[in-house]
Amino acid sequence: MCGINGILGHMEDALGQIEAMNRVIVHRGPDDQGVWSDDKGEVYFGHRRLAILELSPKGAQPMVSASGNLVITYNGEIYNYLDIKKKLLSEHGEVVFKGNSDTELLLYSIECYGLEKTLEMIKGMFAFAVYDKRNRSVSLARDRMGEKPLYYGRVSGFTVFSSDIGSIEQIKGADLKINTAVLASYFKGGYIPAPYTIYKDIYKLLPGHFLTIYAPYKEWEDRCYWDIKAIAKKGQDNIFTGSFEEASKELEGLILEAIRGQMISDVPLGAFLSGGIDSTLTAALMQSISDKPVKTFTIGFEDEAYNEAVYAKESARHLGTEHTEMYVSKKDVLSMIDSIPVAFNEPFADSSQIPTMLVSRMTRRHVTVSLSGDAGDEFFCGYNSYKDVRKGLDVLNSKLPFIKGNIRKGLGRIVYGVGGRSNRSLHKLSTVLSVDTPEAWYRNVRDDDILLNKLSVADESIKDSIDLYEDGFLNEPEHNLMLMDMLQYLPDDILVKVDRSGMLYSLESRIPLLDRDIIEFAWSLPLEYKYDGVTTKRILKDILYRYVPREMMDRPKKGFSVPLLKWLKGEELKDWAGDMLSSGRTHLKGYVNTDIADKMWKHFMDTGEGERNIWTILMLCQWFEQKNRG
Repeated sequence: MCGINGILGHMEDALGQIEAMNRVIVHRGPDDQGVWSDDKGEVYFGHRRLAILELSPKGAQPMVSASGNLVITYNGEIYNYLDIKKKLLSEHGEVVFKGNSDTELLLYSIECYGLEKTLEMIKGMFAFAVYDKRNRSVSLARDRMGEKPLYYGRVSGFTVFSSDIGSIEQIKGADLKINTAVLASYFKGGYIPAPYTIYKDIYKLLPGHFLTIYAPYKEWEDRCYWDIKAIAKKGQDNIFTGSFEEASKELEGLILEAIRGQMISDVPLGAFLSGGIDSTLTAALMQSISDKPVKTFTIGFEDEAYNEAVYAKESARHLGTEHTEMYVSKKDVLSMIDSIPVAFNEPFADSSQIPTMLVSRMTRRHVTVSLSGDAGDEFFCGYNSYKDVRKGLDVLNSKLPFIKGNIRKGLGRIVYGVGGRSNRSLHKLSTVLSVDTPEAWYRNVRDDDILLNKLSVADESIKDSIDLYEDGFLNEPEHNLMLMDMLQYLPDDILVKVDRSGMLYSLESRIPLLDRDIIEFAWSLPLEYKYDGVTTKRILKDILYRYVPREMMDRPKKGFSVPLLKWLKGEELKDWAGDMLSSGRTHLKGYVNTDIADKMWKHFMDTGEGERNIWTILMLCQWFEQKNRG
């Protein structure tokens, strides 16, 4: 796990600029750093290293291939690198490895099989840039689901890339302009969807994509090598025909194989254990193949409505893990808030970022690598919202069976025209009446706050991947909603949160359920193996109950969230929030309707409603504040 940087073109003092970019991401790689430039002075690579495999200098980067034709700067882990290494040695006997790093394997594989074939073969999380001296090309690539970040774009007339948008800000002469078109999407979801960023002309490389840039490095060609929509469609067109028990056994084997590969490390390793289904399953399977107690970590809250630490402790005791827990106070939260813009370097407002950062900080004191149970909800129908959409439409159709399709939409438009522009209840009613598919419900009902929709003063807005999603692409509503989340919410929110929170403390987070084989198998399963109308994540629970008693896990889902309402209305955070909104008015002018922001804050303080919206505004204020402090 590392951080990468690059500048393409004849920039003055480019190596000095690369070193400045490296300094910004020292937390992504505190163990070592390196810079490299080609002999023409037009390609510059930087690297910060967090040593996980091959701790010796033989794993240092940027790394040059034995032939001298390829140079790579790479962030991530290739979990099946030993299998590919065996293949290389059997098919290319002349290959001689100097060390045991997956970086060197990646170089040799690209040299022997080419970039596209290598991307097809490797399983892991990664973002890398590789320079090919023979045709003077630079290729950027990102893993299938987007676990590792990779930003790129044009700055001061040069093509640049980095693991962190903060590094790009450091380039001499950078005059980055706010991309006002993304603000509406940010206010709606709390994050900026790929391929966009907060800045114009700077982009996120999409998951499962690679792009190639040829000299003089001014234009690029973006290509997809793995498409989650195609994987979902193929899986659902070729449904697994075995029994539920057979599917459960096969999935258990795939998860065990993924965990075994992800437990390869030359440094101490552990697991996050929240007490929920997914993290408990991950810890249970890790412990089942470990010859010593697995180190597990959790945080808790005094508020019982949000506290799963007691369940995590019970699970750890049953599994026999070496468990560490920490209870979070308001003081801990306050101490963490100033670190948020440093960690994310882009407006980001998923409030579970706070417990994720806190548990990452605690975990890093004990290990360098931690496995998590993320992605179980998206792949195995775990969110209550998936159930709620179908129920909502069923209720609507039963209440208004005589009003169908366009007539109901027309009625929605009438309600909106009568009072939906200003009245909350009428606005919500008009929104509900205007939808007639599960996908439309999922898109629109979550976007029913009048004031939130008026916050951005931009004339234009982007069309994100959820807006562009084709209704009815898959057969079942739940599968369509799951796929929508895999296209955007998972990579742009959940995986961003996990990566940035961990890497702020130089902690590598690994997610076994994002293994390629698990994803492809999951999409071949019938819906009833995941959700039978009663039980969510049915197949994961079936596997888990072989390791943990059912009664230990049979409780309502809480999620990894924080008591934000109580904290924001408490004295410490209320004062911070009020000061942030007051000082933020200057920064927000021209981007946000500050009068509406004030109304939302007053409404929140009067009623306690809309804490997520307030947090979204606060995180934008704080990001601006940090940027203006320099």
